[in-house]
Formats: sequence, C-alpha cells, structure tokens
Amino acid sequence: MDVSSYMDVFLIESREHLQNLNQSLLDLESNPHKSSVLGELFRSSHTLKGMAATMGFNQIAHLTHEMENVLSDLRAQKIRVTEEVVDVLFQCLDSLSQMVDSIELGKGGEMPVDQIVVRLVNLGNENQPATPGEPARVEIVEESSSDFNINQYDSTLIQQAQNQELNVFHVVVEVDEGSLMKSVRAYMVFKNLEEMGEIFKSLPSAQELEEGSFDQRFEVLFISKSEQEAVVKAINQISEVKVVSCECFEPAAVEVSAASEAAHRMVEAAAEDAGAAGTVRSTGKVRQTVRVDIERLDNLMNLVGELVINKTRLEQIGSTQNLFELNETVEQFARISTDLQNVVMKVRMVPVEQVFNRFPRMVRDLAKDLGKEINFVMEGKETELDRTVIDEIGDPLVHLLRNSIDHGIEMPEVRESNGKPREGTVKLIARHEGNSVVIEVIDDGRGIDVEKNRKRGLELGWISEDRYDEYELINLIFKPGFSTAETVTDLSGRGVGLDAVKAKIESLSGTVMVENQPGAGTCFRIRLPLTLAIIQALLVKVGNEIYAIPLSSVDETTIVYRQNIRKVQSQEVVVLRGQVLPLLKLGQQLGANGMVEDNEKDLFVVVVRKANRRIGLVVDSLIGQQEIVIKSLGRLMASIPGLAGATILGDGDVSLILDVGTLF
Repeated sequence: MDVSSYMDVFLIESREHLQNLNQSLLDLESNPHKSSVLGELFRSSHTLKGMAATMGFNQIAHLTHEMENVLSDLRAQKIRVTEEVVDVLFQCLDSLSQMVDSIELGKGGEMPVDQIVVRLVNLGNENQPATPGEPARVEIVEESSSDFNINQYDSTLIQQAQNQELNVFHVVVEVDEGSLMKSVRAYMVFKNLEEMGEIFKSLPSAQELEEGSFDQRFEVLFISKSEQEAVVKAINQISEVKVVSCECFEPAAVEVSAASEAAHRMVEAAAEDAGAAGTVRSTGKVRQTVRVDIERLDNLMNLVGELVINKTRLEQIGSTQNLFELNETVEQFARISTDLQNVVMKVRMVPVEQVFNRFPRMVRDLAKDLGKEINFVMEGKETELDRTVIDEIGDPLVHLLRNSIDHGIEMPEVRESNGKPREGTVKLIARHEGNSVVIEVIDDGRGIDVEKNRKRGLELGWISEDRYDEYELINLIFKPGFSTAETVTDLSGRGVGLDAVKAKIESLSGTVMVENQPGAGTCFRIRLPLTLAIIQALLVKVGNEIYAIPLSSVDETTIVYRQNIRKVQSQEVVVLRGQVLPLLKLGQQLGANGMVEDNEKDLFVVVVRKANRRIGLVVDSLIGQQEIVIKSLGRLMASIPGLAGATILGDGDVSLILDVGTLF
C-alpha cells in the first residue's frame, strides 16, 4: 500500500502526540499518583506507535513500544515515578522528535536508539515496587482460549469498579475475513472504547493485535460507566468489524487485595473518561474539524484584501459622484465584506497555547541544568493570534524565558538569604487589549542592575557620562553585543538574545518594553497586532504624499499652536496636558515631496507611542480613519527604517504604511 500521500498527516499528528506526551509527562512528574495522566500517556504513545508501524517507520514503533512497556509497569505500579524514570522517558521523547524531524527532511528517520532502549528495559529492574511489602505483581498470561487468566491485580480492579457502580464488560469482536488491515481495525476498536472508559485486559495481547498476529476474533475486558448498547454501537460503527458478544463480566471468584491502590486509581481514570464521554454525548452534537493548508488560508485572505480595496474604491466613487443608489448598494456590500473578513480572520486565529505548550519542558530542563527551583505559571493560553504571528513568536519567547531563568532568578540559597522562597516564579501571560495581544514574561528574581548597565554602557561608549536616563540604561540590554555576564556559557554572555527578540518583534509591527524592580523582578511586555493582513489606519497628508499610520500606534491627534513650541537641547517640544512631548516633522524625516513651510499656520500633530515613549508626528493634514490591506514592499525595500509596507487607496494610489517602532 502506498502511504506517501499520508506523510503530511503523519508528521502533523506525530508532533501533536509528542507535544501531548511531553505535557503529560510533566504533569506526571508533578502528580505521580494521577492515573488519568498515565492513561493519556499510554494512549498517545500507543497511537504514535500504530501510526509509525503503518507508515513503515519501524524504529519509531520499536522505541515507542519499549516506552509503552515502562508506562504499563508504571500503571500497574511495578515501578514508581522517580526523577530517573522521568528523565529516561524525556530522552525517549527527544529521540522520537529527532526521528520525526529526520523523516520530514527526507532522511528516513533512522538513528541509533540502542542505548535509550537499554535504559528503558533496565528501568523495571532498577526501581523497587511503590509500596514496601507489597506482593509481587503477577504478569498477565494470555491464553488462546476465551477464558481470561484473572490475577490478583485484575480481581482488585474489578471489585473497585463494582464498588463505584461501573460496568465491567467482556467484549468479543470479530473482524471480517476480507479485511486487509486487521491490526488497523483492532486499533480503531481500542480507540473508540478508550474514549468511553478503560481497557485493562485483552486476548490476544495488545502487541499481537498491533502486529495482526490473531485470527478474526479478539476479546477485551473493559470498564466503563456507559451502558451495554452504547458500547456495542461504538464498535459496530467501525467498518469491517462486528460485536459477537458484549456481556457483563463476572469472574468465578474475586478476592479483594489490601494492596488495591493502583487498581483504585485505574478505576478512577475509567470513571473520568466515561464522564467526559457522557458530557460530549449529552450535548447531542459532536464538533467536527478539518485540516486546511495554511497556503489556502493565505490565498483566501488575499482575496478578501482585494475585496476591501475595491470596497474603498466604490465608496470613494459614490461620495465624489453623489450617487445615492450606489451608496446604498456599497453600504450593503461593505457589511457583507466586513462579515466575510471577520470569518476569514477567525479561521486564521489559533490559540497561543500552541506555542506556550512547548515551554514547560524547556523550563524544567533549564532549571535542572542550572540547579534552580522554578515554579512556571502560564495564563491566558486560550488567547488567539493570527497564525502568521504565532509561527514567529516562539523564538523571542524562548530567549525571554531563558533570560529570566538564567539572569533573573537567583540560586535557592541566595533567595533564602534575601528572605525570598527557595523556589523562583516565572510567569508567561497572554491577554487581549483592544486590537492587540499582550504577552508578558514576569519573574520574581533580582531585577536588572541599572548601575551595572551604566558601567558597561560607558565601557562600550554607547552612553555619555552627563546624558542618560534609567529608561535608556535598561534598554541597553536590547542592543546587539551588550551583555553584563562575566563568563560566556551555552545560555548567555554573547549579547545576541534580547537583540534578536527586539528585531523579531518589531518586524511583526509589535513593541517590547521592560518594567524593572531591583531586587523584586522584571517584566518583559510584548504587544503584537492581532493580524498582519488587514488593519485600521489613520491616513495623513505630508506634502504631496499620503501616509498610513496604524491605529494601534496612535494615542491621539491634536492641534499645536506655534507659540507653544519650545526648544530643549535643539529638540522641538510642546507641553501637552502637563507632559513634555517631543515633536518630529514627518516631512523632513521622510523627505516628502511638495513640502511648504508655513510659519503662521498651526500644526496638526499625531501623538504615537513606542513602548512607554510618546512623540508627536507633525503632518500637514488629517484625512481620516480607513481600513487598509498591508502589502509587502519586497526584499529590496524590506529593511528601510520607518516603513512597514504599502497599501492601495480607493483612488488607486499607493500609500506607504509607517512603522512607528523603527521611525524614531
């Protein structure tokens, strides 16, 4: 069977399962007795193994199978959750991730895994049972007959289920003789049943079922809150499969063991799964999704952008020609195009959780390497951003988190001596503010040493002895090559991390600013636009040219009387509501054509904000607010400071869009 057409789906779903495994393993480390987490780990690894085997990537299937054995031992409490077990499982996930990356690059996904396999196999021998004096667990012995070999653990499990009024079913399933992929059908049966409860025994074994080493029938013992009819229906809806029998299982004799904690937790997991499934069924509606290539969404957004441009053109024709009938039609067209634009925008929006979920593992490994104790808190993971922005913010957040953990959080002994808890806190928070998304990285560490920055800035000649302020000193950390680290390590000391952060955020038309509290911590605040495709802008005229200023950067517009303008150190300023506002003549800054200096005329000023600094842009006139479509300037003009792109106006003219972040 040709499986090449499924490669893209395999790569996407493999990464999703690996991400889920990483997250679940972190949860297991924090809550080693939470059986539902073990169930999630088992399900994801089981699915990944089946996908890899189907695609012919046997090394991934082999490594995942060995990992499954360890998870099975954890679930049966033959070994306990220790730091060593978690570290080995994380190494296994790293190897699987590298193999998936290799497959994407066309290298086949082969890599040496013998060493990690040996460590996985040895885990069962190196770890002791979780409870001292606990009787040795009996391995499940599979037999070719229809009689299950029920051991002490199984007996306890069944008794716990009955005590909680859960159903224990013995299900016999038959696969059609003409089926070419018996193992896939068996996998689909397992998948449907695990959504309703917990399978705790199968005949033949799960491995034999995956390999297709069975006749047409197989049997499972299954715990669920669901009724018998629902179980039969869930299996019979799978093609080439039918239920031969589904009966409540009553073993000949069930002895309740004192060591029943593991069985009790597994029953709890089955109850949780059944409860979740019941919640979905009670709504009577199942949410359906479909995967769409991002390129198709980009094309759809471009077409919507063309509609917006032509809508603006029609509005201008209607107003200049005073055509009442056209204006009425254009208003209706504008409502429809706005609704269409909103729908397309929502389709492109994805939760920042997609980026955030990769960080807990990174923080855990980094804290362990540095010998620090970190409490990592994430908030607002449901906040949505445009997919193009999501794809770009991962690296800047990595740099900021590494900076907070390495530079910000002190060693546990130092924190204790300063009256702080040994465990430092790092927060990653996302939220909506107007038409922007704010992402904050906050730590309760030592803060930025402003005096140290000042000395380093003087050494490099970037500041003068007599002219600097605290804002300027703090923002030295964003300059390329600036570092106060005394030694260069793998994490810091080269002065490239925060410089890269600032460059990337500004390329996304965003801003980054720092709030510093010496001895108490630091907050890095990133502000990003919701989308980089269609925005609201203020159109202004400077000379003969029309420019667009994104509304997200505009604080206000005002008129400044010439007699109120003062000069401070050769810089024109005006006092606006008690605050000194520097003025920047946009025509001179951009070299606009048709500039005429009129010393009698009052000035139109657009007050814009860059981080926590404000400046007044002097323009000739204000045209008004308009929805614009951002067009790229191309590679040759992409690096020009002050310009973010261009847009097409209603009359067909091209207007440049200003980038306030790099304009001053």
